[in-house]
Parts: sequence; structure tokens; C-alpha cells
Amino acid sequence: MRALSDRMRRLHLKGDVLCTLILLVIFCILLYAYQSLMSIQETVSIQHSSTSSRALLGAPSKGRLLPSKLPNLPQCNPEPKVQAQAKSKPQSKAKNLKNQGKSKQKNRKAITPKPSVLSTRPPFDFEDYLHKKDQREFRMRIDQPEKCSGPKGAPYLLIAIKSIAADFEKRQVVRRTWGREGVVNNGMNIMTVFLLGVPQNVSALPLWDKLLEYESNTFRDILLWDFEDTFFNLTLKETHFLQWVNTSCSKVKFIFKGDADVYVNIENILEMLDGKLIDEDLFVGDIILHAKPIRRRNSKYFVPEFIYGQGVYPSYAGGGGFVMSGHTALRLHLACEEVELFPIDDVFLGMCLLRIGLKPTRHEGFRTFGIVRPSAAPNLQVFDPCFYRELMVVHSLTVPQIWLMWNLLHDSSVRCHSNQNPTAPPFKWRNKVSTAAKTESDEDPGNHDYGMKVFKNH
Repeated sequence: MRALSDRMRRLHLKGDVLCTLILLVIFCILLYAYQSLMSIQETVSIQHSSTSSRALLGAPSKGRLLPSKLPNLPQCNPEPKVQAQAKSKPQSKAKNLKNQGKSKQKNRKAITPKPSVLSTRPPFDFEDYLHKKDQREFRMRIDQPEKCSGPKGAPYLLIAIKSIAADFEKRQVVRRTWGREGVVNNGMNIMTVFLLGVPQNVSALPLWDKLLEYESNTFRDILLWDFEDTFFNLTLKETHFLQWVNTSCSKVKFIFKGDADVYVNIENILEMLDGKLIDEDLFVGDIILHAKPIRRRNSKYFVPEFIYGQGVYPSYAGGGGFVMSGHTALRLHLACEEVELFPIDDVFLGMCLLRIGLKPTRHEGFRTFGIVRPSAAPNLQVFDPCFYRELMVVHSLTVPQIWLMWNLLHDSSVRCHSNQNPTAPPFKWRNKVSTAAKTESDEDPGNHDYGMKVFKNH
């Protein structure tokens, strides 16, 4: 009896062990099937995300028909890979779990997008600037040697505009509004040039050199040098322009130099220059007095003390626009060759003025910081032609605003209370016929411009 009891106990233990082994095998099979199912789902999700990405990029999806002339390309089909995985021999539990874990990590890396990195402008390398600042001579890539020696002779007023290669529309609106070339009714001829350097990011404007070459052949007003067109290289643009004036346009009477985003009343400037002697010094603009160097590193105009150790800048004109005589330009050319280069072009020109002992003249009509709405009249409309009619230069305007302001100021129906009875005759181009039967091109000089009709319709 006792032997029978021991035998039954052994059989019970063997049954427990057998059941445990069976359950363990079933668990391994279920775990293997679960891992295989998760791998299949991740593969399908990767295929779906790839299809969505191709759709966003413009690639044809499954629902679209491909052109019949395209070759039969092999399609991405993950099914054979899954079947091969199902037919492979089962591995040990530990090794299988390790391989499955690696596979899941790879898939997660494949489908997890990388965090986007915000593009921030690196701080200006002033030490590198100090090493390179003695390089003052750069090759001229595009010149206009006949600009000041043509049949019309040296210009009475030369308009020089700082620009960059990508701003074609800004140059075009200047050409067709306040900066267009011609001869006024009293015989004074006006010429225009645009000052450019090599784009800092040449990949952002493909074939930029060909574009400027074609533009130069069309308008004959591009001056291009071989230095990089950056904010701190505007000083090089200043020195090279003065050198060009000295060698190619030394007989010019007066020069207006400014930015492309300004509106200029050329009529008012010519009236201001009336009676001025061409062989005397003249430098007029929005003069900044007792300005201090900015030491904040996050400022666009930050200058460290080892670049400029003094506490106050010399008097200088705002770079939006100023007027000088040709005589002064030639003197500034010689002075700027002796003055050490400074990364802010406006201040650098003030240093050159200090070198020749010339005090710049401030004029209320030069608004290089724009028109500020008076605090006593917050509802006053500052974009009003009556504001601009008496001014010389207004800075920070868009292309449509410049086009609109030009047409408003030359519209005979626009009336201002303070200018009902003008004392001076209206400004006219000498080659225009003042008759009642004007053509459309006479009324709108920019009518045949490249894309300028959009501003007229606007």
C-alpha cells in the first residue's frame, strides 16, 4: 500500500512537470507569434509612411496612373522578408528575444523623426575680421565705363543705390520711379548705378552671375565687385564706389547715395542743389550726433571695445540716403584710403568726414528712420502723399509702397491744403511732350516694365 502511494506521488510530480513544460512551450510559441506580428505591423507602418512622404513630395501614389513610357521599376515589397522570417528555424528564447529587441530598436530609429534644428545666425567673427580687414582691393566683375563718359557727358546727379543680387524687384521699381535716368527740362542729366557684391549664399540664387550679367546688358547700371555681400562688408562697398567715382566718374557734379528701400523726391533734391557750386564741399543728410557704440551682443550693430574703444562715434549720416558733391566724393576717396576700415559703413564714412575736417549738414527732409506717427495724433495717416511732398528721402518702404507713392505724388488730382498754389513749376522730363493728348506710356512711364503692371492694378 505504501509502495503504491509512493508511485502515485511520483506520477503526480511527473504530470506537474509535464504540464509546466507544455505551458512553457505554449508561452514561447505565443511570444514568438506576438513578436512576429509586431514586426509585420511596424514594416507596414514604415511602408505607409514612405508612401505618404512620396505623396507629399509630389511622387505618384498607388491610386495614380504612371505614364506608360516609364520603365517598370521594382516595387518595394516587404512580404518575402516576412515569409522568410516565418520559415526560419526557431531560435532559443534568450537569443530570439535579443534579436527581436535589436530589430525593434532599428525600426524605431527608422520611423522616429529627428528633431528639427533651428537655423540661427552665428555671431560675427570680429577676430577673423581683424585679420582680413587690411584686404581692401577686390576685383571688379561688372563695370559701366561709359556711364559718365557717354554722349550726355558727366551726370549732373548720379544716383548710387546699395543693393544685393536677389533684390531685382527693388532695383526695378527704382528704375521706373524716382531713380530713372533722363534729362530734366533745365538740361540736367541724371544717371543711376546699383552697387553689389557676391551673394553670401550662392546656392540660394542659382545662376546669380548670369542673371546680373543679363541685367547689366539690359540696363547698363550694375556695378559688381568680388567681395562677399554682407552687412559688415558694406564698408568695402563704400570704398570701392568712391574709387570708381575717382577713376570712372570724376566729373560728376553731385551724388545721391542710398538704399533700395527708400523713396526719394528727386525734384526736391534738384531744387536744393540749385545754386550750389560744384567745386565746393557738400554733404547733406540725416545726421546722427553723439551716437554711442552698441555693446549688446544680440544687436545687429554690436561692436566690441577691442574694435572701437572710444565712447562716442563721430557725426555721420544715416545710410538710407544722403547727398554730396563730386568734389567731396573725391576728397573722401583719398581720406578713406588713410582711415582704418570699420565694420559699420555709415560710421566709417563719418570717420572719413572727420579726417578731411568736413562737418556734415543735417536736413529735416531726410527721414532715414521713416516717418513716425506723432503721439498727439495717433489716428494720423503717415502714408500720405502730403507728408512726402515736402521731404527728400523716406526710408523703409516696400516695393508696392514706393510704386504707389510715386503715382500719388505725380497725380494731378491729389491736392494738399498747404500746397494749393505751388510757387515752382512742376518737375518735368525734357523728352516728355506736355500736350493734352498723352499716350498711355507717357502717363505711366513704368507701363512697359517687367511685371510692374501688377502694382498699377493693385
